[in-house]
Amino acid sequence: MSDSRVELVVEDRIARLTLRRPEKLNAIDAEMVDALLQSCRDIERSDARVAILTGEGTRSFSAGGDIAAWSSLDAEAFSRRWLRDGHDAFDALARLTVPLIAVLNGHALGGGLELAACADLRIAEAHVKIGQPEPGLGIIPGWSGTQRAARRFGSSLVRRMALFGEVFSAEEALALGLVDQVVATGEGPAAAEDAAQRVLKRAPRATELTKMLINAAEGEENARVVEALAGAAAAASADLVEGLAAYREKRPPAF
Repeated sequence: MSDSRVELVVEDRIARLTLRRPEKLNAIDAEMVDALLQSCRDIERSDARVAILTGEGTRSFSAGGDIAAWSSLDAEAFSRRWLRDGHDAFDALARLTVPLIAVLNGHALGGGLELAACADLRIAEAHVKIGQPEPGLGIIPGWSGTQRAARRFGSSLVRRMALFGEVFSAEEALALGLVDQVVATGEGPAAAEDAAQRVLKRAPRATELTKMLINAAEGEENARVVEALAGAAAAASADLVEGLAAYREKRPPAF
């Protein structure tokens, strides 16, 4: 699947998802939100076992929500479309059944940090800056920038960025746990490929289940995890075999 602003390429069991709007610092507009959500569906239907997310260029992984795209919306449209649709896309990224690696090859600010928070591993290049400038514009970090970000990074760090306007360098972000690895500028994609190859050496079903359980421990998706695990157990049972046989043979099941 390929979009003019979001490109997805699945090759050798690796899904590579790229924001392609470098002239706007990979700022996210409504069309990109829709494309991200569709890309997640496409990844789930592919043979990918790991995904890599990055932005085109070296200036910005993503500058977050495109101000021009949301500033003209009235309050109802902002809440019901911009925020809700963004949550749907970001939730889908965070809940991918395959591990997601984010390559921060440029600054991750506002929605860009919220996008990076969806990943299971964050690799930052050395020149990167990370922060949450939204309250300085009179708006909140609205794509789970207070909720998922607080769960994954800790509420004290979110307070420092969102309430006090602190912006962290890549090395500071590593020490604080905002990113997992720092590499030289230009080396992020190679580091992500190395990480992806490590995932491919692990059992796919066990990896998927482990990610689901970690997400549940964080409060990311408790309901889906419980029902998915219970559904898998039921699907593997003799009861299902008998129930389906009875249905096909038009007889009462003998449980």
